Amino acid sequence: MGLRTAVVILNWNGRKLLEQFLPSVILHSRGEADIYVADNFSEDDSLAYISSAFPEVRLIRLSTNYGFAGGYNHCLDEVDAEYFILLNSDIEVTAGWIAPVISLMDRDNKIGVCQPKIRSYAHKEMFEYAGAAGGFIDHYGYPFCRGRIFNSIESDKGQYDEPTEVFWATGACMFIRSSLFRSLKGFDSTFFAHMEEIDLCWRVQRNGFKVMVQPAATVFHVGGGTLLRSSPRKTYLNFRNNILMLHKNLSFSKLMLVMPLRFVLDGVAAFKFLITHGFADFFAVVKAHFYFYTHLSERRRIRRDSRPSGEFEVKGIYKKSLVFEYYIARIKKFSQLDTDKFD
Repeated sequence: MGLRTAVVILNWNGRKLLEQFLPSVILHSRGEADIYVADNFSEDDSLAYISSAFPEVRLIRLSTNYGFAGGYNHCLDEVDAEYFILLNSDIEVTAGWIAPVISLMDRDNKIGVCQPKIRSYAHKEMFEYAGAAGGFIDHYGYPFCRGRIFNSIESDKGQYDEPTEVFWATGACMFIRSSLFRSLKGFDSTFFAHMEEIDLCWRVQRNGFKVMVQPAATVFHVGGGTLLRSSPRKTYLNFRNNILMLHKNLSFSKLMLVMPLRFVLDGVAAFKFLITHGFADFFAVVKAHFYFYTHLSERRRIRRDSRPSGEFEVKGIYKKSLVFEYYIARIKKFSQLDTDKFD
């Protein structure tokens, strides 16, 4: 029988990242968590390197590249622990990064998911794009964080240091109860990568559990390790998966109100891409919408199957348009948002 917590790193051709960051994970997790590396059918020598350099790390070999969502769904079937920590391979952890989060979750069995504070590896004083000090979404599904609104990222001056209930926790360093992950059947594997953690956290809340951030623990994230932030593939996945997530989780009445304007906003974004980035990102948005329309019957089934037996209150949705707040009202910091407008 292993320890009650398992750190699970999903790897794909990440030999250099593992060489750089795995030693800190082993050092600062000793006695608190078992370490697993699940390999998403890498073509480099990742597995041989880990076996040779870190024999204490447990290896899980996947037979194909299932992406982030499918990869974790498959590999976590082979992990026996009370808590899973889903950790990106491009994260540097720090001393004491596990205990504050597990302690918070132990004190409240309704906390289903939690994350530490995420700061930038390259600019240590800055929050990091993918998670910062806890995630939220606006009325139309646009994600943002305490410490990051769109591409405006704040310095960490201790302004978000209190543990707080949030809407979503980053998939780069997500603590989740294994029983809850399994009861919800994990990530939506059709997402492949991007937004799957937000969808999962939405379902966690709809099933009566809380999502939290515990800033007493800090990790440093490189970010963009697999797909560059400007990648058309990433643009496609972000827009497609966000639409799929809204369709899956919103009530029918809210869906009818939100989706028409969301389609308009996506159209504006597509033409902005055309002007600033060229055809590839424009086409990525068009392709994302085409996927949604051509898979609508399948998504209706998934929406129906994902309904919980009883709906619970969902926290962390900003009831205004973040696009308006950012581009028109010129709000660049989370602390400038109207706190009365959060569900």
